[in-house]
Amino acid sequence: MDNRFHISCLRKSATLQMRKDDDLEGKGLPYPFCNGFQVAIFLKPPSSFSCQKLRFTVGAQKEYSAMEEVGSLVSDASNKDNFSWASVILPFLFPALGGLLFGYDIGATSGATMSLQSPQLSGTTWFKLSAIQLGLVVSGSLYGVPPGSLLVYPIADFLGRRRELISAALLYGLGALITALAPDLGVLLAGWLLYGLGIGLAMHGAPLYIAETCPSQIRGTLISLKEPFIVLGILLGYFVGNFQINAIGGWCYMYGFSTPIALLTGVGMWSLPPSPRWLLPRAVQGKGSLIRYKKEATLALRKLRGWSPNDEAIEKQIEDTLISVKSANVEKESDGNFLKVFQGPSLKAIISNGGLVLFQQITGQPSVLYYAGPILQSAGFSAAADAT
Repeated sequence: MDNRFHISCLRKSATLQMRKDDDLEGKGLPYPFCNGFQVAIFLKPPSSFSCQKLRFTVGAQKEYSAMEEVGSLVSDASNKDNFSWASVILPFLFPALGGLLFGYDIGATSGATMSLQSPQLSGTTWFKLSAIQLGLVVSGSLYGVPPGSLLVYPIADFLGRRRELISAALLYGLGALITALAPDLGVLLAGWLLYGLGIGLAMHGAPLYIAETCPSQIRGTLISLKEPFIVLGILLGYFVGNFQINAIGGWCYMYGFSTPIALLTGVGMWSLPPSPRWLLPRAVQGKGSLIRYKKEATLALRKLRGWSPNDEAIEKQIEDTLISVKSANVEKESDGNFLKVFQGPSLKAIISNGGLVLFQQITGQPSVLYYAGPILQSAGFSAAADAT
């Protein structure tokens, strides 16, 4: 009995058709194909036929184990699913609002500090802030960002991206509300600290949720588009500051304006399904029934894409993702080591990307954004409305 099967060369658009005969048991048969690719297949008799080992030799005989690579190759090449932009908007928009709220903090602080220090416009008895107190107000939220980022590291996989962003929205809203209604400086700083914890959670969860739920064809585009939302938040903060700068207690409105946006973020994330790419690893890691998590992942992906219940493509994508997850889990268990992040290509990526962030900060550019109003006043725009 003859068995025929195809091995598709994912990167060279070529196909090898191979014939399996009974007398080939245990023999590795090399078949050149795809301009430099080579495959060796080890076969068993038809009664228990299975592919024992599959090796691809690329170019100069570089070998990749199929157990390590087949998952990612299948995911990249075969998960080119159809989608409509309408189904992509909300799973992108609500996480991106977490970035907008981060930027809003920067822009609003510029005008709020001017309003808070004004004897006529502050509406408080504690408007005479020292340089240190002013610095604490400006950087109050930033003190919450490192703890938020560290806190989310051990609990992110437990919470999932969706609940992580819902938690961030709660911290955003609660922090902004406490800050806006603060009766004294200490309460204001406490509220701002909570807001910073929300930033730490949102900046971790938002790009992950977008990456794990959006179609692979536009994944990089949408993750990049999250960054302009931070800039839009800065502009929104400046706009609200300019609009409320002459109001008594205007700083309360500037800080409080982010509360409804945080509420919108939380409600929006509550309406979205969890990430299928988060659900499937939980099944592979033995944290629940595989059948249950596959069903939940299928329902989540169907809701994210807007596909019909009978669409076979969704089942195929779930199976391909499951293969990728199992492959990654095997590799992680076999040689996973955190120190590998600081070796080889990973170290180069950390140095290059970390260096960009470092030099962005040490130039003083963030300080200009936070103190834009006072800087413009010092430059000759004496009226608060002109400086904001």
